[in-house]
Amino acid sequence: MSTSWSWAALRDRAVLETPEVLVLDKPPGISVTGERHDVDLVELAEAEGETLYPVHRIDKVTSGLVLLARTLPAHGPLTRQFADRTATKAYLAVVEGTGFPQRWTIDLPLGVGRKNTVRIAAPREALTFDAQASRWGVAEADVRPGRKSYPSVTHLHRVAEADGRTLVVANPVSGRRHQIRVHLAWTGSPIVGDPLFRGEGRTFLHSWRLRLPAGEGLDVTAVPDEEFLQAFPGARFDDVWQSLAAH
Repeated sequence: MSTSWSWAALRDRAVLETPEVLVLDKPPGISVTGERHDVDLVELAEAEGETLYPVHRIDKVTSGLVLLARTLPAHGPLTRQFADRTATKAYLAVVEGTGFPQRWTIDLPLGVGRKNTVRIAAPREALTFDAQASRWGVAEADVRPGRKSYPSVTHLHRVAEADGRTLVVANPVSGRRHQIRVHLAWTGSPIVGDPLFRGEGRTFLHSWRLRLPAGEGLDVTAVPDEEFLQAFPGARFDDVWQSLAAH
């Protein structure tokens, strides 16, 4: 097992640190925890004598904010805010295609298919887009029987377009595994570089902002690197965050 990142280098990417929490700007290419075939972030920390408790997870290919508790008493109240959906999460994604609505919603249940792959729990041809409501959905009768499905909702906001691609802000209301990636790909706008859908190179999905209102409160940002935003110079997405954080 190996990784090109040391714990010291990752620790230098701290966005916020208190006695109770550590927020890191995670680079792409390293898992938060539970990696079977490579060293993960929590394991690296443990090897250097620092025990961390993940409050949420982002995928190995995803860059950006990850929230970790430094004590077990802090872990419970933080995770409850995610379970209660009072935490506001915003991701930046570069997707294939243009001409999307200014705002739209993907309301499609997720399920687990063969080889533990996450997919929409309905046939692709059954998915429908309501142009008036700007909403993707599927009839309950078309959800695949016999397997458990999980209601999943993602709100999308178009920020900028260039060279056949679109920069969007994704706000997942639910927090299912691979939710944003699967929702976007199955509705015809896969994230650039996503290996789940035959992409190569950098996966352009970034955990950008995070707000937890309860307790002492937390509101943090991780600005994407230059590679991520170079196709969209001058793009403005802070106004979208203000709208999300107000709800």
